[in-house]
Amino acid sequence: MVTTNLMQPVLLGNTGISVSPLCFGTLPFSPLQAYTGEPDAAGEVLARAFALGVSFIDTAQLYNNYAALKAGLSRADRNITVASKTYAYTREAAVAAVEEARYGLARDVIDIFLLHEQESEHTLRGHGEALEALYGLKAKGAVRAVGLSTHHVAGVRAAVDAGLDVVHPLLNIEGLGIADGSREDMEEAVAAAMGAGLGVYVMKALGGGHLFRQAREALGYARQWGHSVALGMRDTAEVEAAVGFFKTGDLPPLTGHKTRSLHIADWCTGCGRCAEACGSGALEIVNGAARLKNAGCSLLCGYCGAACPDFCIKVI
Repeated sequence: MVTTNLMQPVLLGNTGISVSPLCFGTLPFSPLQAYTGEPDAAGEVLARAFALGVSFIDTAQLYNNYAALKAGLSRADRNITVASKTYAYTREAAVAAVEEARYGLARDVIDIFLLHEQESEHTLRGHGEALEALYGLKAKGAVRAVGLSTHHVAGVRAAVDAGLDVVHPLLNIEGLGIADGSREDMEEAVAAAMGAGLGVYVMKALGGGHLFRQAREALGYARQWGHSVALGMRDTAEVEAAVGFFKTGDLPPLTGHKTRSLHIADWCTGCGRCAEACGSGALEIVNGAARLKNAGCSLLCGYCGAACPDFCIKVI
């Protein structure tokens, strides 16, 4: 485990890449959530984060937010490490995904490129052609490190067994969203990844917002795991609070927090694509329409919305 009380950069495992202990997760600046697409608004929040010492951001092809991030990156006062992700499983699609990121973010090199939401050695094998292509791009200098993101303990273990450079696992104090095991199982897998020299940055430290009321405890827990913690931040107040915590261990009172929820519009046709895309199994089709199961959604990632052909679902 790694604990740091400062925003000083740390090395991301054996990658040679330097990152801040706090990573700016950019999903809130995505059409999958409530962001309406003003690049200047995202640029202001990102610029504030960069000024306070954040030097690491995480995005994805799915987020469709490169234009917004480009506006922020152009205002950076320091070198920023960028990670992106793709669901590509063919060589051609993986190459296209990297080129899309390079062009969309106006960067010659994307520091970290991950295969998005890998579940196990089996899904990683199914994406073998894309993985090979990403390592080919690494050899050419277009990418600096290759890895995977996952909500599965088996996904972390697959990253270790495959000798990847980086893994981006889901881990929080309550174990919310872990798809195939307990919090302790994920801790064991993450510790093994770090021991093997992989760069590790964890996601969903606040459980998609569900752990907001115990934010200090939840962030304190997450900060012990991996080299960096990816945290979605929507405005400068959240940025300043998060940076303050990583510098001092103290979290100022947060006011004006809006509880987020998954909204399903009444024009849903019940096609089922959202339920198929939901890695948490939180959705079902009943009487010709999508609805949340009794346990509800523990992540609020919005990936179901990306699968909806009629734009019925959004995190608001």
